[in-house]
Amino acid sequence: MSTVNAQTTGPTWPDGPMLALDVETTGTDPEEARIVAAAVAAIGGTSEPDTTTWLINPGIEVPEEAAAIHGITTEQAQADGRPPSEALPEIATALSQALSWGCPLVVFRAPYALTVLARECARHDVPFVDRDLEPVIDPAVLDKQADRYRRGRRTLPALCEHYRVRHGGPNNPVQDALAAARLAWRLPRVHPQLAALPLADLNTRQQAWAAEQAAGLQAHLRRTDPTATVSADWPMIPAPAEENQ
Repeated sequence: MSTVNAQTTGPTWPDGPMLALDVETTGTDPEEARIVAAAVAAIGGTSEPDTTTWLINPGIEVPEEAAAIHGITTEQAQADGRPPSEALPEIATALSQALSWGCPLVVFRAPYALTVLARECARHDVPFVDRDLEPVIDPAVLDKQADRYRRGRRTLPALCEHYRVRHGGPNNPVQDALAAARLAWRLPRVHPQLAALPLADLNTRQQAWAAEQAAGLQAHLRRTDPTATVSADWPMIPAPAEENQ
């Protein structure tokens, strides 16, 4: 199991240890998607990153369009994947442990990945992060805030190319997690105003920035679709009311 011990050095930004998370799923709706693969990458110090991966049998068919993206078919998931009830506690424990040490959790487009993981844990009665999700570093939010008017795509591979950080291959959970961590290290060096932010303030700032970015995207989409809505929740979409009762 990957761990990052922030207790020995104290959590810092942007030079301290980080734990990056990535998930590959069955679909784009975080309320319905199931996880078929996940990875965490522990980054810190001078040692090589420590990575842990999970291949999971989601218990449902993996749509062809999803398999075409991440390469995991229903047959592979059924043959080699672990039951969610076994894998999810390990993933949740890795996150909780890092956060309990004050180690930042790096998640690219956090509201999707963290919401999917939280809903999966709820489906299988697995406790999910028994503390606030803080601090979280979302390179997608930080990039948009620091360079909001830049044209072009802002996918993970596109940001890696723009900031000249290595990406070993998209839609591979280990490589995506490592790429997100490299972006989290690189962004405050390209944009010093980010490096000046105290680690304790990062979540509050990103929540505000994510809400502004969502409002801007929603206004743009409503030029062609008056009913378009974009969630402003960050770093995770709250569970529906009935799940909280």
